[in-house]
Amino acid sequence: MISKLPRWVEYGAFVLAFVAGNVNAVGLMGFQHQSISHLSGTATLLGTGLVSGTLNNAMHLLGVLLSFLCGAAISGVFLSSGALKLGRHYDSLLALEGGLLLLSIYFLNNGSLLGHYTASAACGLQNALVSTYSGAVVRTTHVTGIFTDLGLMLGAKLRGAGFDRRKALLFILIIFGFILGGSLGAYLFSQWQFFALGLPAGMCLILALGYRVYRVAALQKLRAS
Repeated sequence: MISKLPRWVEYGAFVLAFVAGNVNAVGLMGFQHQSISHLSGTATLLGTGLVSGTLNNAMHLLGVLLSFLCGAAISGVFLSSGALKLGRHYDSLLALEGGLLLLSIYFLNNGSLLGHYTASAACGLQNALVSTYSGAVVRTTHVTGIFTDLGLMLGAKLRGAGFDRRKALLFILIIFGFILGGSLGAYLFSQWQFFALGLPAGMCLILALGYRVYRVAALQKLRAS
């Protein structure tokens, strides 16, 4: 199960959760209090907006939802399955996510709503990037499921079942990364406004480069052996 995941997963999950928390904080503070890294709140706003809001607001919220879907679809094009495996194009997807966030900075600083859509697409792409491997569900753009799974594990432990410490550590790292990213994102937005998205964009690009180097070195080592 989770023990089959490569060791770099914990580090990558923490960084990606940090990125998502950062983007979501900027969204809450600058995108009309909309969550960007997950869609539950946006879907609720769309539902209430259809009754009490204006058509323009409802269409905008629908655009945010569809942008997230498009981002996930892009990951689906690059990745042939949900399995987490060395050699897949995670570096290309991370670089694309960084590019989408940089586009968001440009659009938002020019007063364009397209920035909301590109930021949402970046989060959808990231959320689909790491999906399911050996029964272990890994999500980095929201923590509702993580808290649920962690609670189930604690409940199982209380009734005497086994407790997967590595899985718990992975979940805790994701939660901590998301909260820390949100804190820093809120601070940076207060200082830099939408330029605060430059940090998660840069982190995605650095992570893409790091994974590319790691992947090339690992594949060369496999061929040599």
